[in-house]
Amino acid sequence: MAGGKETPRQKMIGMMYLVLTALLALNVSKSILDAFVAIEENIQKANIVQVDRGDGFIASVNEELQTTPKDAENKSKREKLTFVLDRMKQIDVISGKLIKEIDEIKSHILTESGEDISKAVDKNHELIYWKKYDKNSQVLPARMNLNAVQAKDQYDVPMHEIIGEEITNPTGSGIKLWDNLNKYRKDIVGLVGTYDWGGKPFSVNVKDINAFKDNKELTAKVKKMVEGSKTNHMDDDNALQELYMMLTKEEKREVHEVKGVHWIGATFDHSPLVAALASLSSLQQDVLSARAYALAHWKSKVSTGEYSFNKIMPLAYGPAVANANDEVELKVMMAAFDSDNNPVVTSTQGSVVYPAEGGYALVKVKAGGTTMTVSGTVSIKNKSGIEKKEDWTHEITIMKPSGSIELPELNVLYRGYPNKVDPTASGYPTTVLTGSNCSLSKSGSIYIATPGKGKEAYLTVSGRTVDGKTVTLKKVKYRVVNLPDPELYWGGVASGGKASRSQKVLFAKYPPSIPLNAKFRIIKWECQVPGAQGKPPGGPGANISAASNLLRAAKPGSLVSFICTVVGPDGIQRKKAGAFKI
Repeated sequence: MAGGKETPRQKMIGMMYLVLTALLALNVSKSILDAFVAIEENIQKANIVQVDRGDGFIASVNEELQTTPKDAENKSKREKLTFVLDRMKQIDVISGKLIKEIDEIKSHILTESGEDISKAVDKNHELIYWKKYDKNSQVLPARMNLNAVQAKDQYDVPMHEIIGEEITNPTGSGIKLWDNLNKYRKDIVGLVGTYDWGGKPFSVNVKDINAFKDNKELTAKVKKMVEGSKTNHMDDDNALQELYMMLTKEEKREVHEVKGVHWIGATFDHSPLVAALASLSSLQQDVLSARAYALAHWKSKVSTGEYSFNKIMPLAYGPAVANANDEVELKVMMAAFDSDNNPVVTSTQGSVVYPAEGGYALVKVKAGGTTMTVSGTVSIKNKSGIEKKEDWTHEITIMKPSGSIELPELNVLYRGYPNKVDPTASGYPTTVLTGSNCSLSKSGSIYIATPGKGKEAYLTVSGRTVDGKTVTLKKVKYRVVNLPDPELYWGGVASGGKASRSQKVLFAKYPPSIPLNAKFRIIKWECQVPGAQGKPPGGPGANISAASNLLRAAKPGSLVSFICTVVGPDGIQRKKAGAFKI
């Protein structure tokens, strides 16, 4: 820009561009720094929320302890509440220690950057500190106002004091912070997963897992570590895995083509003062979130309900016996139970069996001759080890198994006809019908029986119990015969009656005395009238229009006869004759 060959005007323009570029750089830098100030402010507010959240869990357990009576019945519960409060205090101690250490790093880099942190006045916007670390609060970080920091863009001090000389091998206060963060993770996970509860010892073997390709691999490694320990798998495994991962950072990674960069180096390398302070506050948020999570988990063991559940199953029950058209009411619900805390069941009758899947007992009784009532007790222990016992009763309606009896002389199955059968097995929830020399199909609640070529067939009605057992109730013998012949009708008049010569259609069907719904069709016919000359008229089908001339010529009172070939549903062709007066 300022070469020797440039004119004074060109030199002046080049200098203006240089100043303008510097001013733009300053504006961008200020915007970024202001953003870090805003981010850190939001993190500090979130940290206060996390502190209050954790304190609320402690207060809740403490209140429950204060309100639990000091009697023999509640002794176990008070002991557990006291144990949980002690464990919560230990979590507070280790959390407060790390919070204080991070606050000390903040104070140190501010002092080394030339900032005045000697005073602390709440809501004073000219001071950096509004509230310094309070040892009485123990876990509440110092309240800071980064808008008052003068050297917001100072990055030499944070780098030197926290990292040291190499981003791949930190030597400053950051490496101590890294070690203490891992120790905190180990300690808090241990305080959640290692304890003695109800006489059962549990323990978690916490290892350092700081190398992983992605979150999926980290999850798998943490899960293997937890499940490989002697933890309370039912209650704690998910919480332990979540807690461990909340506090886990990838130790080494590649940054801008530099391999093996330590997490401390990647976080604080060339980080402006306000950005470094925001990163430290974010780390405090990780600690406080883990603290609140651990406290909530301990609270859940004693104050979220007296009983614990880890499995659910559907239940539907109602009357065991119902008659046709009765309105049946079923009760359907979802039952929750603890597979490690089975109920203890007693019964006045029969035996009690506990299935392998747990959560309930089977009471097996033998049905008597009359309606019977079975009763007993069911009890279960709550989280405090106190037994809760309740009475139960159940009424069983006894019905004697039976099958219907028909008139033996009328036991007939017709060949080629869909014989309808409606079996009933009284006293059983399911009716089963089987046949010999007879095929069966079901249409709704009715069976269709089709007999074979033999002269006899058998139908057997059985009842099937709820557990799938089949009981034979009745076996009935049936004669197998062809369908009876139909009667011949001229119009609506049966053979032997007086018909109208104007009717043009013949019918073959059963009279009302035969209650079968079988359809017949007329294949061909022939008509005869006494004294008529010539060949008798005839034709296919049921229409007799071809006999109109003959019928018109017949005298009133004449006897008209028809000889027809008819076929029914069984496929048999039958010769049927009918005589009618006109």
